[in-house]
Amino acid sequence: MQLEVGSIVEGKVTGITKFGAFIELPGGRTGMVHISEVAPTYVKEIKDHISENQMVKVKILNIGEDGKVSLSIKRAMDNPSPAQPRKNNFQRSDFRDFSRSRKSEPQSFEDMMNKFKQTSDEKMYDLKKFMDGKRGSSGRRGGGQNR
Repeated sequence: MQLEVGSIVEGKVTGITKFGAFIELPGGRTGMVHISEVAPTYVKEIKDHISENQMVKVKILNIGEDGKVSLSIKRAMDNPSPAQPRKNNFQRSDFRDFSRSRKSEPQSFEDMMNKFKQTSDEKMYDLKKFMDGKRGSSGRRGGGQNR
């Protein structure tokens, strides 16, 4: 069978590594699915998504001059669900200082970096102060000798 870039074929997973999976294609050729092409979401462990000897649909992304075949499982899906946005712990107020500075006159990169460092240092100081309060500042702790 002639393989063509863009076509979707079914193949068998013959091997899994930490960076991708090897797929046996029709006609006996082998291609590789990079870890970033396994699923439409972040993939930490490939084995959580596919297993050896499993039959999978793959899209042929590229056939190199050296004969290497690049494949994608996520692009071969009928209706791939969009990647879920990553949740973070930032609050809108964390960006307040930076959004105000953008509305004023343009700043150089160095000015923006200095402002960022200053704000970061202030927040780290506040965090350290908060954590010291949680730990208690009663001097030496444990292991001391009675005098």
